[in-house]
Amino acid sequence: MAGHSHWANIAHKKSVIDNKRGKLWSKLSKALIVAAKEGGGDPATNLKLRYAITDAKAGNMPKDTIERSIKKGTGELEGGNLEQVLYEGYGPAGVAVLCEIFTDNRNRTAPEVRKIFEVAGGKLGATGCVAWMFDRKTLVRVAKDKIGEDALMELAIEAGADDVRTEGDVFEVIAEPDAFATVCAALEAANVPTEGSEITRIPKDTVDIGSDDARRVLKMMTALDDHDDVQSVSANFNIPDDVMAELADA
Repeated sequence: MAGHSHWANIAHKKSVIDNKRGKLWSKLSKALIVAAKEGGGDPATNLKLRYAITDAKAGNMPKDTIERSIKKGTGELEGGNLEQVLYEGYGPAGVAVLCEIFTDNRNRTAPEVRKIFEVAGGKLGATGCVAWMFDRKTLVRVAKDKIGEDALMELAIEAGADDVRTEGDVFEVIAEPDAFATVCAALEAANVPTEGSEITRIPKDTVDIGSDDARRVLKMMTALDDHDDVQSVSANFNIPDDVMAELADA
């Protein structure tokens, strides 16, 4: 299972627990703020905001909380001064890791993220140290029971996607970043529900890791994902099926 896809599935399953802890709402709120800040507060003309709202509703965020987050992004309320930062580094076994950060205080966030890397035996690196190992792509996840693979492939390719691949119990639609709007709109028009849509970073190549390293990497990824200012995490690890089976039996 490849780095981003594998972690995306784990993170999706974690979201139910995170929601109970309030962590998911924090991340969803920041996504709303940034989307509104970038493209305005009208979801009819700001597709990124529309899908951020869809994700927020899927996370059971109350309507008034969604509206407050949007107003923070447009400047109508205070609290929308978020900065987007990309932190790069290496995890156990030399795994390359990228963290997309939404923060209102770099001086607080940077040392906290650095400590997570160091505790795991990794190291936070300089700007550009691993970003070249990843491609920025649109990634849309669709449950397998919502549409057949051939039908999804035809729909996605016509909308400008590059590929559709299988990852666990979902299909992943991959496209260039500038195709995000057309791909998402095509799925919406065809009444195909999604389990998440984002512009993210996908590794060009992956490195296989064994069970001991896999445990350490997944522990670090979980700690990063649990940090309030970390919006998303990508990495270039691959856990072979036999190692996954060993972890599951442990």
